[in-house]
Amino acid sequence: MIIANKNYSSWSMRPWLAAKAAGIGFEEQIIWLRQPQTSANIKTISAAGKVPILIDGDILVHESIAILEYLAEIAPELWPRDREARAHARSIGAEMHSGFMPLRKNCPMNIKRQPRSIVLDTETLASVERVVDLIVDCRARFGAGGDFLFGTRFNNADAMFAPVVNRLHAYDIKVPALVRTYLDAVMATPMWREWEAAALDEAEIIADIDDVR
Repeated sequence: MIIANKNYSSWSMRPWLAAKAAGIGFEEQIIWLRQPQTSANIKTISAAGKVPILIDGDILVHESIAILEYLAEIAPELWPRDREARAHARSIGAEMHSGFMPLRKNCPMNIKRQPRSIVLDTETLASVERVVDLIVDCRARFGAGGDFLFGTRFNNADAMFAPVVNRLHAYDIKVPALVRTYLDAVMATPMWREWEAAALDEAEIIADIDDVR
């Protein structure tokens, strides 16, 4: 799996967490962001010019959402077993893949950031409200018996939401108690802790972007 810096790369985080959650073994290669050769290095592997990239023998898969689907072919438990729940998981995962641009722009993922609030504009607040609604609705409809979106098992939908978990936490955005419980559950998983530890170690490899917020 070709990924970028664990501190910043929300797209890389998603399939990495999903593969770890499902126990799918893989080798990891990091291409550092914001370096003179970053784009060229990625394009030597995939013409799309973006990470993450999954290479499985002669098969190359790019785009996080496509990699998650490929991983689910190996480990079907990465989607809910129930058809309705599975359809909903795919729907909210696709929404997360394509939406929430104000939240992404104004609250970039930063694992090392100590929780601290910033002033959020109207569009960002609307993104937060939609995320909260999705989590609350999913937990009410499908989350019985566990702490994740679809119950006891961390799956592809949770992987898609993981960078937003960091954003809500790192920018100290106030959310309902039920949502806070979900954030804490995701951040307590072994794969999150492993990713977080590696992101913290990157401080000696790449300098932080100045955080002016």
